[in-house]
Amino acid sequence: MDKTFYITTPIYYPSARPHMGHAYSSIIADFFARFKNIDGHKVHFLTGTDEHGLKVQRAAEKNGQDTQKFCDQISKTFQDLSKTLNLSNTDFIRTTEERHKKSVQHLWNELEKNDDIYLSNYSGWYSVSDEAFYNEDEIDEIDGKKVAKSSRSSVEWIEEESYFFRLSKWEKPLLEYYKSNPDFIAPESRKNEVISFVKSGLKDLSISRKTFSWGIPVPNNEKHVIYVWLDALTNYLSALEYPDKDHELFKKFWPASIHLIGKDILRFHAVYWPAFLLAAKIDLPKKIYGHGWILSGEEKMSKSKGNILDPLKIVEKYGLDPLRYYLIKEVSFGNDGNISQERLEDCINSDLANNYGNLCQRVVAFAIKNCKGKVPNEIKFQDEDFIILNKFKDNLENIRSKIDQQNINFYIDYIVNSLFEANKYFNDQEPWKKKDNLIRLNTIVYTTLEIVRKISFLLYPIIPESSLKALKIFNISENEINLSSIENNEYLLKDNNINKIDILFNKIEKNND
Repeated sequence: MDKTFYITTPIYYPSARPHMGHAYSSIIADFFARFKNIDGHKVHFLTGTDEHGLKVQRAAEKNGQDTQKFCDQISKTFQDLSKTLNLSNTDFIRTTEERHKKSVQHLWNELEKNDDIYLSNYSGWYSVSDEAFYNEDEIDEIDGKKVAKSSRSSVEWIEEESYFFRLSKWEKPLLEYYKSNPDFIAPESRKNEVISFVKSGLKDLSISRKTFSWGIPVPNNEKHVIYVWLDALTNYLSALEYPDKDHELFKKFWPASIHLIGKDILRFHAVYWPAFLLAAKIDLPKKIYGHGWILSGEEKMSKSKGNILDPLKIVEKYGLDPLRYYLIKEVSFGNDGNISQERLEDCINSDLANNYGNLCQRVVAFAIKNCKGKVPNEIKFQDEDFIILNKFKDNLENIRSKIDQQNINFYIDYIVNSLFEANKYFNDQEPWKKKDNLIRLNTIVYTTLEIVRKISFLLYPIIPESSLKALKIFNISENEINLSSIENNEYLLKDNNINKIDILFNKIEKNND
């Protein structure tokens, strides 16, 4: 049976243009998708846009546009971002699509059939910005304005007829599920937050609105539209053709391997979503991972604060792969990450230009000059060669295990250390002094070329374009990248031509004024 992997990003609100937080979630998801792909898994990678709700309706009105046309326009900027970030997503879902509406309405009917939905009246605090309902104890008053404690978003009092989901009924089953599935929510700190929230008591959840119309109508009562979070969360199923549980996609990829989300929407994914699924008798995803925020200074990036770093401008100035590498390395995954242009430039110079790019350039130039431009034929490995080559083989299972634990920090540190050791090996072995011992010279070159190949395979999920440029040295194409082959110390075919390589990364000249 095929090994499968289904990863999702949060689906993004098209109420404004994409920012660095969106780019970060997408790049991280792409990293995992590419890693699993080169490790022999069939991968389904989903991203998309969440297009219903009052927030979107008001944004369209503010722009003087028809709501659907507004959504089409903004959704396209997210689709374009996917291409700009070189994402390997297999699907892009929009909640205004018919396939999605069909799934949501079916899920509603299932919940209603199982007596988990009832009609009553709602009165309480609602944040349009968060698309979330808040209890009295979750509200602060600042200068006469009511705001949600967690997000600082303004809230408004609403009173209206509403359908409710019996969330309270699922308090105990959820706690039992968290206990028996300790890896369901990660990292650990987020899991503790969720358990604490559920233990404090769950109230039934309002799941419809009457005061606006931009949403999916409630089946058999079109005066109501379905609450945006019940609507949005269902995208993970509708992309697999739910309610057709016999569909190849559903059978192959559900339950999802991991929902990758920002920590600010953890409650919706780790409390509401599993409760909906339990009520509908659908298997739960294997993992919910709530990563940290991308900060500018000490604050979360947001449109309202005017501190948004535009990923498109960064890509335009420095290139895509440097941004991908920097975000993956700089931000300790799971925690908030403070990014800056200066540290991005330092990272490009030290890791990418000096350590990786320079290593590729040096060994290729030396091989072309001293090995007739071919992968050396006559070689004889010594202990010092095996020591550095076998580290990849010895660490492969550990690498896989760390990725399954979402330990990206280990992965990137492993690559950085490998690059340092590779450069040290080439310097210490001094092949330029071995011209009277061709077998030794050839072996040092072959060993270093193999290390370049292995590291490029490992770098592919992080910097796909640049690693493929490096692999052109050996005429290795994208579909030949196979993680398990880093165990092979003689993968490179002897006597094959070695190609020249252009500069992979330009060093950033820094002003010292």
